Amino acid sequence: MEAVEKTLLNAAKVVEQQVDEEIERLDQLQDDDIEKLREKRLRQMKQLATQQQEWRSQGHGEYREISEEKAFFEECKQSDKVVCHFYRESTWRCKIVDKHLAILAPKHLETKFIKLSVERSPFLCDRLKIRVIPTIAIVIDAKTKDFIKGFDDLGGHDDFPTEMLEWRLGCAGVINYSGNLLEPPTTGGDKKTHSSLLANKTVRDRQRTALNDDSDDDD
Repeated sequence: MEAVEKTLLNAAKVVEQQVDEEIERLDQLQDDDIEKLREKRLRQMKQLATQQQEWRSQGHGEYREISEEKAFFEECKQSDKVVCHFYRESTWRCKIVDKHLAILAPKHLETKFIKLSVERSPFLCDRLKIRVIPTIAIVIDAKTKDFIKGFDDLGGHDDFPTEMLEWRLGCAGVINYSGNLLEPPTTGGDKKTHSSLLANKTVRDRQRTALNDDSDDDD
């Protein structure tokens, strides 16, 4: 116990020293320095506004359907990060995915959210080995990086929260996730279970194959 108390005391001293140093640094800032910081922040805000406008012009900010396979390739060439839901109209669980992606699309402008019917994309489904419906394909820099097949990665039940899907997309690196990737959101479930699911899924399904690659690796 004494060792723990000593460690905590030392940590507190380090934090206190860091705070004191930061306060001293701020106190030493001249008017010119403050003005430079303000101008830098203003430039960053303008750049972000310009970037968001460009994203919106490319179809970001909304969850929308594309009509054919060719459009899928065009969308992925146009945007660095794409989430595509491969669905079947008769599969009711696809409606659950639709609901969550429609919520996430306007929240994550950095990513494009689209959907494509498997009936209208047989070649693409065969190329990407899509067998489970619904499947969410994660495309980064025009390469399929990951897949979310069914709901196993999302807790294994139909009533998973939107935050669970958001966390899973964050783990794939396709959105800017602000939470802790090591702690998946739960609704009373076991965090270890979700972490284990993700670990197994990552090993099994992680793909770094370009969209036009002819690789026939096993799933």
